[in-house]
Amino acid sequence: MSSHKRIHVYGHVSAQPQAVANLFGAQLADEIIAESELAIFAINPAAGIDQKTIDQWQTISNYQLPRLVVVNELDGSDADFEDAIMLANRVFDKLVTPYLVLHSDAGSPIALISLDDLQIIDYSTNPPTTSASESEHQELVAEFRDEYLEDLAGAGDSAFAAGLLFPAIPIVISNGLGVDIVKSYIDQI
Repeated sequence: MSSHKRIHVYGHVSAQPQAVANLFGAQLADEIIAESELAIFAINPAAGIDQKTIDQWQTISNYQLPRLVVVNELDGSDADFEDAIMLANRVFDKLVTPYLVLHSDAGSPIALISLDDLQIIDYSTNPPTTSASESEHQELVAEFRDEYLEDLAGAGDSAFAAGLLFPAIPIVISNGLGVDIVKSYIDQI
């Protein structure tokens, strides 16, 4: 169970790191906690990544702790998950994106598509439902999927828990999008 693990959340206040910590039974950390079992970095794509968060990422690299990035505040913003990943890849280590966001006709993030098996998890239903993706979706994510599978194959099965592979997961606290995915990564620690 994730609440028994030493998990610390870092990030600028605009990414709601306290809300992220509450969601995953973690503690908000202002300073580096070397004894942590997992460091979660919360990013708001509209605000970018502040220097303090970049410095914290780099310091934690010295401890080779497992790290996970959650991209929060996706609803109601012009910035998106892909923008946040492009920025994070420049200032953090290279991230992997096991899921991409799908939006409703109104532009709200409501589903994720797995780049592993191309299944779609629809968070507009309660509970979320899983279905096969259509060929249109598969074509749209083909390049991202190839890159993800290549990164995963090169890193090995236990790379995340060993602190060598850094997944980035989109989350929307209000509808639960991605929360289950983050919890599945926490369970690997």
